[in-house]
Amino acid sequence: MKGNARKGRRDPLRDKTFGFACEVVTVYKEIISCHKEFVLSRQFLKTGTAPGALIREAEYAQSKLDFISKLSIALKEANECSYWIDLLKFGGFISENASSHLTNANNEIIYLLIASIKTSKTNNQK
Repeated sequence: MKGNARKGRRDPLRDKTFGFACEVVTVYKEIISCHKEFVLSRQFLKTGTAPGALIREAEYAQSKLDFISKLSIALKEANECSYWIDLLKFGGFISENASSHLTNANNEIIYLLIASIKTSKTNNQK
């Protein structure tokens, strides 16, 4: 699972988190530009980009337990991001359509993280 072992292989979790982070950056820029909202949007930016960074960090984890820990933190960040998406929708900073799209994309990441953590824990017991 570390670094070079992944070269040449597609990694759906890595790809999805990077794509989601790019969308988060785009939405964040729109919110601060159009709505001049800087508090909720900043939290959304931080939690929406963190899972991808943590997954990249996990690629060079020092141990299997470190790998699991980093994925678990990524899961917490993704879960928190759902909260900020809901608040941004409630506050009228993003549309129902944008909220639905972001929520669905974030949920996919959450499900992949849960599956990866479970698999890693199972493999660590062997």
